[in-house]
Amino acid sequence: MSLRAHLRFLVTALLLAVAVGFAQPGAAQQVNPTADSVKEKQFLDALKGNPSAELQGRITIPDTKAATLERPAGREWRAFHQNTMTKIGAVAVLGMLILLVAFYLFRGRIRIEGGPSGQTLTRFNGFERFVHWLTAACFIVLALSGLNVTFGKSLLLPFIGPEAFTNISIVAKWAHNYLAWPFMLGIALMFLIWIKDNIPSMIDVRWFATGGGIVGNAHPPAKRFNGGQKIVFWTVVLGGAALGVSGIYLLFPAVAGGVLNLQFWNVVHGIVGVLMVAAILAHIYIGTIGMEGAFDAMGSGEVDLNWAKEHHSLWVADEVRKGHVHGGKLQPAE
Repeated sequence: MSLRAHLRFLVTALLLAVAVGFAQPGAAQQVNPTADSVKEKQFLDALKGNPSAELQGRITIPDTKAATLERPAGREWRAFHQNTMTKIGAVAVLGMLILLVAFYLFRGRIRIEGGPSGQTLTRFNGFERFVHWLTAACFIVLALSGLNVTFGKSLLLPFIGPEAFTNISIVAKWAHNYLAWPFMLGIALMFLIWIKDNIPSMIDVRWFATGGGIVGNAHPPAKRFNGGQKIVFWTVVLGGAALGVSGIYLLFPAVAGGVLNLQFWNVVHGIVGVLMVAAILAHIYIGTIGMEGAFDAMGSGEVDLNWAKEHHSLWVADEVRKGHVHGGKLQPAE
């Protein structure tokens, strides 16, 4: 054998030896992957006692967050977001819809007992109605786009396909991010203009005790806002504030104070969001098909005198004394 053939043989043998040497560790890992899985599970179980614990690797780039390989709290958050959050949303929203349908079938529409009087009172002025509809319109878009995050993949995606779902989700994301600001403005204005009329009192306790004109046929006295409307007011104000604060942290994650805080605010945002959707569904029902004459308050701003006497008799008495009744002969409140 020539010298050249000997050299070729030696080089080939050396390359094969190197290749086998590098391949053996990998082959050993593939032989029994269960052993490594057990070690990982044991490590993660050991970390569960510390919410801030995490598995760190070594990096050579300035971003230290890139060194995080595993965080048990992240798995818990993902499980909540994908399972528990879906159940909470389904129970709150679907439960409220079922309850409202049952209530309508049992109670029917609440009519004006004496019929329209032909006289009206100004319930809300133009600015108040503008604030209401600004906030309401923004909330509807925010609610639909937010529900898409929780239910979109399971309910919407199978019907419209991935391309349409992607386009809708992108538009929903941008709408959600930008309409959050006028929504928060509307919440702040609502608080300023209606806080004086929404301070709870013993009148509200008696209103609830007699069914509030919703359950039964009694019409307990109430001022400009009755007990039920005050609950809606505080639900919107406090819930809107929670959505605003948590939403700002989600929009600007760098100020949230870390991933764990960001996950906390994400949970707050989701739970408060679906609970507010359920509450507003009840509010929409009463303000439209649930009660005759109620929509006029935020429609034209003028409500019928008989409707106002039945649901806000103490407020009507003040308005009549001020001469604020329009149309027909002025009548004292009962």
